[in-house]
Amino acid sequence: MSEQSSQIDLIREGYTFTDPSIVLGGAVGADGDAVVSEAVVRLPLASMNRHGLVAGATGTGKTVTLQVLAEQLSDAGVPVFLSDIKGDLTGLATPAAGGGKVEERMGELGQEWTGAAYPVELLNLGGHGVGNPVRATITAFGPTLLSKVLQLNKTQESSLGLIFYWADQQGLALLDLKDLVAVTQHLISDEGKEDLKGLGGLATSTAGVILRELIALSAAGGDVFFGEPEFETADLLRTTADGKGVISLLELPGVQDKPVLFSTFLMWLLAELFQDLPEVGNPDKPKLVFFFDEAHLLFDDASDAFLDAVEQAVRLIRSKGVGVFFVTQTPKDVPDAVLAQLGNRVQHALRAHTPNDAKALKATVSTFPTSDYDLAEVLTSLRTGEAVVTVLSEEGSPTPVARTMLRAPQGQIGPSEESVVRATVAGSALSSKYADPLDRESAQEMLAARMEAASKAAAEADAAQAAAQEQAAREKQASTASRGGRSRDADQGMVEQVVSSTAFRSMLRSAGTVIGREITRSIFGTRRR
Repeated sequence: MSEQSSQIDLIREGYTFTDPSIVLGGAVGADGDAVVSEAVVRLPLASMNRHGLVAGATGTGKTVTLQVLAEQLSDAGVPVFLSDIKGDLTGLATPAAGGGKVEERMGELGQEWTGAAYPVELLNLGGHGVGNPVRATITAFGPTLLSKVLQLNKTQESSLGLIFYWADQQGLALLDLKDLVAVTQHLISDEGKEDLKGLGGLATSTAGVILRELIALSAAGGDVFFGEPEFETADLLRTTADGKGVISLLELPGVQDKPVLFSTFLMWLLAELFQDLPEVGNPDKPKLVFFFDEAHLLFDDASDAFLDAVEQAVRLIRSKGVGVFFVTQTPKDVPDAVLAQLGNRVQHALRAHTPNDAKALKATVSTFPTSDYDLAEVLTSLRTGEAVVTVLSEEGSPTPVARTMLRAPQGQIGPSEESVVRATVAGSALSSKYADPLDRESAQEMLAARMEAASKAAAEADAAQAAAQEQAAREKQASTASRGGRSRDADQGMVEQVVSSTAFRSMLRSAGTVIGREITRSIFGTRRR
């Protein structure tokens, strides 16, 4: 038996599964020329919540691979979430024409193929693009993720956490950027500094940095990403009447100049899924597969707290039935602690033109199981639409490394016609829920009302003091008229002296202020219970 046939036998046996699976393609012989149609490369559905990585240099076919995976998951009744950086994936809504290279490829693979349209839901960030807007409240987004967006250092991130904590304790809803700006400004005011006594305080210089970054984000159009109605993760878990999983496409062409923002928003969606979904253990197929495109943007310049949060989310979300596939250029873009959890690998071609490229290639080879391939050579010679694959078997062990020709997608490669996109948006069941923004009373209005109430209470205290002085004067006159004499004058003089004293005036003012604060606390919900 030749070395090549032995390797193909290992691949054929290693990818023969009894449980439901999706088809990635067929193994390519060791010579790199011929496809061995009987050596079908599959991925078990039950293994897809063990997470994965789709990697490769620009132009090697990653986007088409995502489309192939999404289509077959949808056919299996699994909802899919994809971020669409360039708008190319709207082609999923249009059947592919077939013929030409598609017919040639599928003929080599010996696999059935039919052009098909898939159920697509188009989403965008905050109204930037087609589809329904995805928004998050500032409170839900939280200080760790927002610090990543604002690119704060550790000290500033800690201070932002204090601002969130105080707002939460006061029952102040942080719905959008203007709420957070208002709370931050309040906490460096004289009254705000008093409010923070016992919590460590907030340095004016640090608050100034946070405010500048918030204002800059708002001026750059970032304010539209935060607010209500907040997106509900349940809307990512839908299937159609005929059992197909809905493919949710987050359209990102309109925010390509805000890469940190959109990558952090994807992490927020993952965190929300983890919080919202119940434990399901190891289901026969995932409840959702979440493809995290341009994953390196998530990890660039990330704080330790942020990286810890990502690692924890990825580690624990598999028990909620969610599979996460990171999409990037090389495995070294992903931290080791996260990479170790990505059991399914689809690696497209890598370049080796520079010393950094060579280093990335070596690091990539080291992440694969031992095989008979010279992976350094194979990874630099892969053609477009080919990849090196290893997945987790039904028993959870890595399958043999397989050079694979990937299937052609059944939806159109490239964007759909504008008319198809418009029809998809018009037919969305989510439009009535998310299309129009809401602006209910939140922290900014609550703080303004609180200040107004305090000012009114102080004015009422002054009025009460004036009324007391006037009453004292009247009593003095009445007392003088009825009793006469120097003793009476002396007694009334003492009353006037007490009423007009600084101590008495201060006591009245304090009483009025306390009453005003208690009313404000009651009316504007600053008490949690």
